[in-house]
Amino acid sequence: MPTDTAQSMRSRATPVSENETLFAVASAHLISHFYMMVLPVLLPLLKDRLNVSFLDLGFALTTFSIVTGLTQAPMGFLVDKVGARPILAAGLVLGGFAFVSFALVTSYPWLLLVAVLGGLANSVYHPADYALLSNSICEARIGRAFSVHTFAGFMGGAIAPLALLTLADKGGLETALVCSGLLGPAAAVGVLLPRGASARRGPAMRSATEAATKTLGQIVTPTVLALTVFFTLLALANSAIFSFSVVALIAAHEVSFATANAALTAYLAATAVGVLLGGALADKIHRHGDVAAIGFGLSAVAMLLVATLTLSAPALILAMGVSGIIFGLVQPARDMLVRRAAPPGAAGRVFGIVSTGFNIGGIFGPLLFGWLMDRGEPRWVFGAAVIFMGLTALFGLLEERRGQHR
Repeated sequence: MPTDTAQSMRSRATPVSENETLFAVASAHLISHFYMMVLPVLLPLLKDRLNVSFLDLGFALTTFSIVTGLTQAPMGFLVDKVGARPILAAGLVLGGFAFVSFALVTSYPWLLLVAVLGGLANSVYHPADYALLSNSICEARIGRAFSVHTFAGFMGGAIAPLALLTLADKGGLETALVCSGLLGPAAAVGVLLPRGASARRGPAMRSATEAATKTLGQIVTPTVLALTVFFTLLALANSAIFSFSVVALIAAHEVSFATANAALTAYLAATAVGVLLGGALADKIHRHGDVAAIGFGLSAVAMLLVATLTLSAPALILAMGVSGIIFGLVQPARDMLVRRAAPPGAAGRVFGIVSTGFNIGGIFGPLLFGWLMDRGEPRWVFGAAVIFMGLTALFGLLEERRGQHR
């Protein structure tokens, strides 16, 4: 009887400790996406303050992406070796320091340094977040945990423009930068405090020890490389919508600036809702490659309507919303594919490697879509997104077949 009671107490305690870890990781992910928006949102103010061109500012944003892309995979190896919590906390503190320092030294050379520090800080989130969740959340709830994590990221990006512009309007550029910078250290405290998941640390540490003996060739498998391409295609599709959809909608459909922004907002909000719904789906359905393929394929069909037809404002907003909710629905299945490909204890390394695809897409996507807009082809911005979504769906099918073979 005492044994049964102890087991019952542990079963009740586990979800509490898992929720604490999930809250800390989701908060860190929210901050990471907030930080990615700080410089883009404040670009008009920075241009006036620094007296530089948009090209100069664009170079700073590109520097941010390049540094993240170069350091994300090595950071995944460091996460598996040192541990996810200290690396995640260090990234939050470093990102916060970068923005606070820029408030004190507001110059273009320092902006480039901030871009380097911010890019380095940004490289820790995906490997550390996913490693911590994989080692702390039980199998029955891991899909929902991934969905909450992804949803938090979308929320961080969504609240950043209003928060930053309000702070800048009330207290100036320095106030916006300092307040943003303080968010990181505050979230770092939350990351370091939870200790409830220690009961799972023993098996996780043993798995990490086993994985440490694996060579780079055993970690970077054909499946991992294929998933990196998968993430690159996904980032290219995202880049079309996030970066150029507003100007492309205005040019292609002759809608107002407000309507174009409403369509983008519908896509982003629907994606966030879809992510939450997709978590439960990922826990119930184990053919994650097929789920991803169907979802990305249907999202591409909805986006094809935007690319080829001349839609009224309500129909345009509806089509963008439908594409967004389906696109979000399969995001947790995407993460489950990567988790399945990771050897025990190597989640940080694998997620760090495949997430490099996000940075590759983030570097080349804006160049492609900017070129299409300069050529007067706004519909091809959405057409290219359809192509990339379709290729992503194909990769999902191939990965599911590969997983069944393994």
